[in-house]
Amino acid sequence: MAIDRAATLRNAEKLLRQGKLDLAIAEYRQVVDEFPRDWNTGNILGDLLVRAGQTDKAVEQFVRIADGLSEDGFLPKAHALYKKVLKISPNHEHSLLQAAEIAGSQGLIADARGYLNTLGELRRARQDTRGVAQIRIRLAMLDPADYVARFAAARARIDVKDAPGALRDFKDLAKELAEKNRDEEAIEALREAVTLSPDDQETRELLLRVYIKIGDIASARECATSATEFKALAEMLDAGGHGEEALAMLREAARLDPSDIPLQEHLARVFVARGDLSAAAEYLTVESAGDNPQLLLMVAEIRLRDGKIDEGLEIARKLLNDDPLRRQDVAMVGWTVAEVAPEAGFRIVELAADVAVKHQDWPSAAAALQEFVTRVPNHVPGLMHLVEICVDGGLEATMYSAQAQLADAYITAGSAAEARFIAEDLVAREPWDRANIERFRKALVLMGEPDPDGLIAERLSGQSPFMSTDLSLKGEELPPFDPNAPLKKVEPRTEEPAAAPADQVAPEEQDAAAGQSPSAPIAERGSRVALPPPPPTPKAPPPPTANQFELGRNAIDLQSLLGDLDKQQPTAHVKAESVEVDLSIVLDGIQQTAASGAAPAGATDLDGVFAQMRDESARRSTGGGADDDYKRGMALLKAGQVDDSIPLLQAASRAPRMRFATASMLGRIFRDRGQWQQAVEWLERAAEAPPPSAEEGHRLLYELAEALETTGETARALAICIELQAEAGRNYRDVAARVDRLAKVQ
Repeated sequence: MAIDRAATLRNAEKLLRQGKLDLAIAEYRQVVDEFPRDWNTGNILGDLLVRAGQTDKAVEQFVRIADGLSEDGFLPKAHALYKKVLKISPNHEHSLLQAAEIAGSQGLIADARGYLNTLGELRRARQDTRGVAQIRIRLAMLDPADYVARFAAARARIDVKDAPGALRDFKDLAKELAEKNRDEEAIEALREAVTLSPDDQETRELLLRVYIKIGDIASARECATSATEFKALAEMLDAGGHGEEALAMLREAARLDPSDIPLQEHLARVFVARGDLSAAAEYLTVESAGDNPQLLLMVAEIRLRDGKIDEGLEIARKLLNDDPLRRQDVAMVGWTVAEVAPEAGFRIVELAADVAVKHQDWPSAAAALQEFVTRVPNHVPGLMHLVEICVDGGLEATMYSAQAQLADAYITAGSAAEARFIAEDLVAREPWDRANIERFRKALVLMGEPDPDGLIAERLSGQSPFMSTDLSLKGEELPPFDPNAPLKKVEPRTEEPAAAPADQVAPEEQDAAAGQSPSAPIAERGSRVALPPPPPTPKAPPPPTANQFELGRNAIDLQSLLGDLDKQQPTAHVKAESVEVDLSIVLDGIQQTAASGAAPAGATDLDGVFAQMRDESARRSTGGGADDDYKRGMALLKAGQVDDSIPLLQAASRAPRMRFATASMLGRIFRDRGQWQQAVEWLERAAEAPPPSAEEGHRLLYELAEALETTGETARALAICIELQAEAGRNYRDVAARVDRLAKVQ
């Protein structure tokens, strides 16, 4: 039956004032029993029990109230009651422990430590080992920065059979101490952790890092036991700049795990790079490589570097027999070996190139040898083989570059006759190229020619002209010279279909009739020869010696002359091949005309003939010729009328002196429009003409290579990139990277 709380409390107060303590306690107890969460009444009851000498019951009452307040979150009030209990009973463990917890949560570290220390002494006094360990753990939790207490707590977990908890505490301690550069203490914590769990990989790696950090390599090595640990140790040592120690760790890892093929390969590469072939052979043999092509290539490289060329070639030959597409990988081995052993490298590159030739892959064969001679300059056998492949594969652009390199190599080697023959051929093909003329001069000096500059001037003047062995003639010869026949271009003896009427000929064929093939590759460059002025008459002052090879005011553009003559024969529309013209024939014809008195008025001597020709050419140009077309086309282009500008620029491109500027402009117009096939055609036309500067020529070749790669013609793009690399250097833009990428695609 419920009691009347208010009436009971009034009655208890009356009894208390009357001095009837026991009766008052009984009344208060009724209220507390009926209303256990009446903390105020319970507190009064506890005080009365203390006055009555019933301390045990008073402590019980105070603890009950304190626990309830703590659960409800009234920690300060609960703390006060626990302190009241401890005044009554200083050794009350529950109150000590709860008071410590509340004090710690409120940041009263000193109070909490005092409570726990008192409790620890009590448990130690009764030899409660487990209880003491628990107190040590709680003490450690009070202050994370108290590492001494945390060490003690971690060890205490071992006493209470909490090994996982101890391992966790030691690892946490080690990480924090290592971050604070307290390495010795971190090592102490990690050693404790390793003792608890020898197989814990994370702990071992942490210990290795700390040992490496302090430079204690010996201890770090003692700590490692497996191949994985030695590899991890090697990685950390290498990152820290300890290369030799890292290599030793890797060798130990390879010893522990011989089946780790990537590691064996890595060690072999390292020792090959160092030149320690005996050490490299320890980790890689034909037997250990098995059927792995990459490992077999590495074995071949080791053999080649060690001077065992036949063994290396045999391995490479077997690989190529099994898979001819690995010729690029084989060539790369040769390039690498060539840097230390040129002849061995050449043998392996030559093998790869021959396999490419066997499969009609001429660009890849040329690219392999081109890269080799780039790394090993002036290597005569390599250059000779490169020229041979270019001739057989029709790679004329690369062939001309290789010829120039071969001539330089002959000059360096002192082979004067061979150098002169090639240099003469190069000058005959491109007399405007100063490098070719200088190359020819060096060859003449090497042969002992007393007046090399005079001989060159005589050749350039046409008195004893250069005669080219231009391969574009495909073995054909020029017909005998008839002085009474009109001047015309010599066509190769090839079967051609019957010519169509002039009004049915496509613009592309008209271009071809003018000497330009829109689809001709860059390699098939025509022979456009411009003559320097004739030797001065006795009346004229001598020309400056510093510019004796420059084209003078009287230079003749034979293509323009031949083009005009072709216009006089409209019935024959055939595609012209690139041919060489004996310039002396032209000059002799002019001289005969002058001598016979048949020259026009004002052309009484050779200078007069040249002047008359210049006047006639200028008259034709101002009469709506290429200059006007070019100017009008550029004006329309700048005005944004691109479609209208294209026909004018195409018409202007027929003039040889306009070809580079107009064709390159057209190629870029079509490129920007995304018309890549047309862009390639016009960029190739521009590449056939001499550029105004080396820089412009390099830029054009780079753009042509980009266009070819975009259209999927990677072989031609690779050949042009190799040529550009040879002319402009390996550091020109990203040509080196493009060569590597295109070579891998090939």
